[in-house]
Amino acid sequence: MLELSARLAQDIVSRTMRIIPFNVNVMDARGVILASSDAARVGELHDGALLALARRATVEVDAASAPRMHGARPGINLPLVVGGQMCGAVGLSGEPDAVRQFGELVRLTAEMILEQASLAGELQRDSRYREAFVLNLIRGDADGRPELEAWARRLGLDFGRVQAVFLLELRADPADAEQTISELQRLQLALLARQPALLSASTGSYDMVILDAFEADAATVEAAARRRQAALAALVQDLCVLPFTLTMGLAARGVDAAAVSWQSARTAARIGRRRDPARTVWSHYELALPVLLSGLDTGWQAAQLRLPVARLARDRSGATLRRTLDAWFAHNESAAATAAALHIHRNTLDYRLRRVEELTGLLLARAEDRLLLYVSSLLSQV
Repeated sequence: MLELSARLAQDIVSRTMRIIPFNVNVMDARGVILASSDAARVGELHDGALLALARRATVEVDAASAPRMHGARPGINLPLVVGGQMCGAVGLSGEPDAVRQFGELVRLTAEMILEQASLAGELQRDSRYREAFVLNLIRGDADGRPELEAWARRLGLDFGRVQAVFLLELRADPADAEQTISELQRLQLALLARQPALLSASTGSYDMVILDAFEADAATVEAAARRRQAALAALVQDLCVLPFTLTMGLAARGVDAAAVSWQSARTAARIGRRRDPARTVWSHYELALPVLLSGLDTGWQAAQLRLPVARLARDRSGATLRRTLDAWFAHNESAAATAAALHIHRNTLDYRLRRVEELTGLLLARAEDRLLLYVSSLLSQV
């Protein structure tokens, strides 16, 4: 039930006084005057309003009956009903014959204001509910699955559909945290208005998570997810006033899919930023191997996998050799393309690659050694 507050009551008084020349009072469900164009009456108990509330009908008070009613003056009192619930009353002071013609107009205006406030409150509560659901979903708490499934049913999210999580990060000056928070809130509401099926939640002062669910068979999941990302990127570009980065996680089905997608999106975003800070759109699918290898971040296996690149770092020319190796892998081990990208002679490239072999003890001609060196390079980036 909507509770009629003093702020809402004053809003009703302010708006209605612009269209009628009579004193207006707004009372709560107990008959207490919350707001009035006559400030001295605020806080008084109004018997005329109590009678209108009890009868659920308009009550007129003339000059003869006013002295017998506490807090009443000649006028008309009308009950306010929102969503089928009695929430208060509105009164107009003056002789009933003079104010009667304005009574229905004032009542309708007041109820319209209250209905708008009620709708705004419901939307705000729904928004908080949706946000809490998304945050709990990406957290991946196995103990909370039954509750998550109940929430999903209420919000119309089918875990049998493919889910993809998008990480939206605003690129803004840390000193403008207040502006970015405000922009994230505005962007959430704008996305809800344009795409009601999308679920979103703020995950920090500069970022938010967006959950999309869609239909796709196993053979077309990646292609469908990429199309969804392209459409979402275009929508955000249209709505967002700040520069941003949008990263998509792994698309999958099931109650745990969103948590997995969220983790992969965060890792892909981190690796993507390191690879190309100027780029604005990334996905798990472009960075699948380094994202998957990020899980080998600790333990003796990780230390051994990083060892070849660590050996390069010990040499005086280690930084140059590392850049050369990264470029070689980036250009699919093509000597001509690598030399052109680094602006060096082929002989210089051959010398550097031989030096890599000497320092790491690996042979680039052997497929297994190349793979180990590539994994070592990727792990050193994540």
